[in-house]
Order: sequence, then C-alpha cells, then structure tokens
Amino acid sequence: MPAVPTTPKGIRTRDHILRAARRVFARDGYVGATMSGVAEESGVSLGGLYRYFTNKEDLFEGLIGDIHEELYRASGTTDHNFRATPFDALQDANRGYLEHYYANRDVMRALIEAANVDDRFRDFWWKMRSRHVDRFVAALRDQHGIEQLDGMPTKLAAEAAACMVEQSAYVWYAHENLYGEAVPIEKATLIVTRAWYRLFFGDERSGQARP
Repeated sequence: MPAVPTTPKGIRTRDHILRAARRVFARDGYVGATMSGVAEESGVSLGGLYRYFTNKEDLFEGLIGDIHEELYRASGTTDHNFRATPFDALQDANRGYLEHYYANRDVMRALIEAANVDDRFRDFWWKMRSRHVDRFVAALRDQHGIEQLDGMPTKLAAEAAACMVEQSAYVWYAHENLYGEAVPIEKATLIVTRAWYRLFFGDERSGQARP
C-alpha cells in the first residue's frame, strides 16, 4: 500500500495528482474515470501514479476525504450563538455548506455517482452525512433542550432537513447545467434556513421572531 509522502517534493506531486484527478472525475464521472486518464492529465507516468495511489478507489477517496473535512468545518462555523440566535447560526452553517458544496460541485457529483456503484463510497457518504446530523442533534439538545418533535426523536427531523439541503445543493449546483439557471448562494441559504428553522423552532421555543 503506498505511503503518504512526507518530503516536500512528494507532497507537491501528490497534490498535483489530486488536482489532475479532480479534473478527470469532473469530466468523465466516477465510473468513466481511469488511472491511465489521470496519469495522462497529470503528466505523471502510470507507474509513478501507482506509487502514490493503489487504484482508482484509493485515489478518489484521497480526493473526497479532504473535501469532506473542509465541508464539515465550513458548515460548523458561525459568528452567532446558536442558543441566543438560532436562525442566524443556522444561516451561517447553511451558507458555509452551500458555498463549499458549490466550490466542489464537480467532486460532489462524482461522489453521488460513486456511492451508487461502490459500497466503499456509499459508506463514506453515509458517514459524512451522519456526522453532520449528529452534530446538529447534539447542539439542539445541549443548547435548547430539544430531544423530540411531535413525540419523535429529533434525529429523524434532522435527517429530513439534512436531506433537503443536500438534495437542493445537488440539484442546484452539481447539475446546474441541467437545472438551467444559477441559484445565488444567498437566496439558496435563506430558503433552506427558513425551512430548517421552522421545522425545529416553529413554536417559537427559541424566543426569536420567525423570519
């Protein structure tokens, strides 16, 4: 199994390969992408490519692993206190998610394709979205004491809300050419945040006026 490079030259080469792989996956999709295609795009020999990545699956996981961490951080960053002003905090979180999704829409599109044909990436996608949901459920419990909605665990509602944001981003940005028009990030952020906020705080439990 190839080791993660530690020398400056090795790190630069690996990063160069990942940038080339991104272009190939964006152009050819997960199924259509090949190691030889990445080697050609990167200008690295096929043998050299295999010194850094065992196969296409390993290469794609290297690509999406970093993006997931960035997406998780972006969707958890806010200048507002979730307890005092939940709408504003949610809006920051959704904006961070959508901005980062848009910036990486080509890879996110390839990830959904990969998740449908490869259990490895189905599991990766599942863990990725569960991590976001679990963080929100914990914050809702700790900051607002909310553990149920209509007698059901808040996790069910959080999963529904997460699906809404994820699918909206997929439709609006991963397939923006099919959608046919650009959806501004700020407009998208406001739409999904209103729906998310009203799902959890529609009874004004937060004490914050509904937008």
